[in-house]
Amino acid sequence: MRRVDISEVSFVGSGLMRPECVYATKSGMIYASHADPNGQGGVTCIYPDGRIEVVVANKGYVPETFITNGYALLPDGDFMIANLGLDGGVFRLSRDGTLKLELGAVEGRKLPATNFVNRDAQGRLWVSVSTWHDPRDQAFRRGVCDGFVILMDANGSRIVADDVDFANENKVHPSGEWLYVNETMGRAVVRYAIRSNGDLGPKEITHEYGEGNYPDGFEFDSEGGIWMTSIVSNRVVHVAADGTESVVLEAGDPNLIARAEAAYQQDAFSRDYQNAGHATPLGNCASICFGGADLKSVYMGSLAGESVSTFRVDIAGAEPPHRQF
Repeated sequence: MRRVDISEVSFVGSGLMRPECVYATKSGMIYASHADPNGQGGVTCIYPDGRIEVVVANKGYVPETFITNGYALLPDGDFMIANLGLDGGVFRLSRDGTLKLELGAVEGRKLPATNFVNRDAQGRLWVSVSTWHDPRDQAFRRGVCDGFVILMDANGSRIVADDVDFANENKVHPSGEWLYVNETMGRAVVRYAIRSNGDLGPKEITHEYGEGNYPDGFEFDSEGGIWMTSIVSNRVVHVAADGTESVVLEAGDPNLIARAEAAYQQDAFSRDYQNAGHATPLGNCASICFGGADLKSVYMGSLAGESVSTFRVDIAGAEPPHRQF
């Protein structure tokens, strides 16, 4: 796997606010989360000509703190958003700024801060909630494993996995047979077989990451591999279909990585280590997607950057369900 030097990375857009989750479509559009310091959330749309439009939630039911984290593109142009604010929940944002609550509770319990929502090729929505703990920082250690995944489909909403070690991004494998989930505190990507009714089989560990890796976002490539973004260390890691792991890009501070690793091993990891990862050119890279005409342009979102970072690779991404939107 070819290593990418930080000098090969360029940036798209400017003045973005917490562009945590990023998508690219065939038309050349790039989308990124928007969350300003006042708790107003939405989605930033970057057009092929460089024009930037921010769709802010300002109509309908808007929680006091609405923080766009992960979200899904919908065929009609709307966005399905996971609210990382204290009220949690899954919301639909229309292009005119109207916000509608789609899911505020599951199986009789109010949703806490909600991490990610993914729409698969069948139109089902898979929602990641990192933990029931409030504040979430109480789950910043190994072995808590109370993260869960919700399935929203024609039959309603239900928890289909409840044993995830800090659930982060989830994606349905291109085969449609597996749901993959990043375990940030478990430092692994796991998968569940998807049954015909949408229920999931038992958790299987697909790949365990080593020192300095805190998996946040990921995407599949056309050769059966996985590309993962790690916060704190600001790494992009590739896992080939045969399990071979390679660091593609790294822009982290070695001293911070060592200190965070020591804290992680002692179950003393804290938000301070995460936030310290902001101070790099990648701004704490948190998500990854493939775009461009050949799907060989990588785009990354971040927790603290003001742009979307991008670089070219030799392996094309797998075509995602939203490619034609």
